[in-house]
Amino acid sequence: MNTKKTAFAQRLEQNRKNYSPKDLFQLNEAEIMLDQFHKSFGLDTLMTDRHGSILMTKGDFGDFKPDVVNKPGNKIRVKGRTVCHIYAKYDNVAGEKLELVKTFLEAYIKTLEDYSEKSYLASEQAVYIDELEQQVERDAYQAKYSGQNDPLTGVLNRNHFISRMKELAEREVVPTAAICVNINDWRFVDNNFGEEESDRLIVTVADILKEKAAEAGLEKAVIGRIEGDVFHILLPLAEEDEARDYCEKIQQACNSFEDEKLAPSIAVGCVMRTNVEESFKNVLSDAEYAMLENKFEIKNAPGYKERLEKGLNLK
Repeated sequence: MNTKKTAFAQRLEQNRKNYSPKDLFQLNEAEIMLDQFHKSFGLDTLMTDRHGSILMTKGDFGDFKPDVVNKPGNKIRVKGRTVCHIYAKYDNVAGEKLELVKTFLEAYIKTLEDYSEKSYLASEQAVYIDELEQQVERDAYQAKYSGQNDPLTGVLNRNHFISRMKELAEREVVPTAAICVNINDWRFVDNNFGEEESDRLIVTVADILKEKAAEAGLEKAVIGRIEGDVFHILLPLAEEDEARDYCEKIQQACNSFEDEKLAPSIAVGCVMRTNVEESFKNVLSDAEYAMLENKFEIKNAPGYKERLEKGLNLK
């Protein structure tokens, strides 16, 4: 069963009661046509809503009070539900034109009914599509920030990263580059600028990791946030030069990032897993050691401290 089709059919059945004539067609245009009937043929007409409230009158109906329950006029229906009535009085119509006028009026009522039906359907489709699009957006958001993703950055959380790592190990995927990334002096930002800015720093770095993987065509990259300021990355089937190039690109992107407060800087360690007998745990441990060596070099490089502290001048 097509549940969406069923839901839309139920919607059409339920919502028809919410529509009035003005929601379905232009009353002024309907009035022009009835006015032409009156002027050209002497046909008197009176239109009401489904409850009997008069919407327009063309001709003389005196003290006539519509009784839509016991004496309804010509009904205009949408999905089987009456939305308005047109009462017709033929007293002033010439005898030789009576059948012609009745035929014209019947055709007009049918046209008005068809238009109202299509208008109702189009309106409900537009609303339904809009609701579906909003649901798709909510579902996408939920998928992004579900149990397998880190809620701050959208990359894999620790548990799901480990799950993907085990999957690669079971499939014996080699070579695989194992990369450890650590944000330099994240604590400095948190202490001096607060949690909002330190979170922004983490998101900035995560976005760079994803962006550069996409740019390099590393669509199978497995990126996870392992803890606060630490990311692990696996690049299945990447050659060593590809992995080294990726590491250089993410560091360059961080170093060239322009911001009044933030000065992103990352330490990176990269080790290749080329033997299926090697455990990812040991390979990532080696990558972490290489990252720590890189961190020492970066933090002792000329200009590092000045760039890190540039945002203090704004306080």
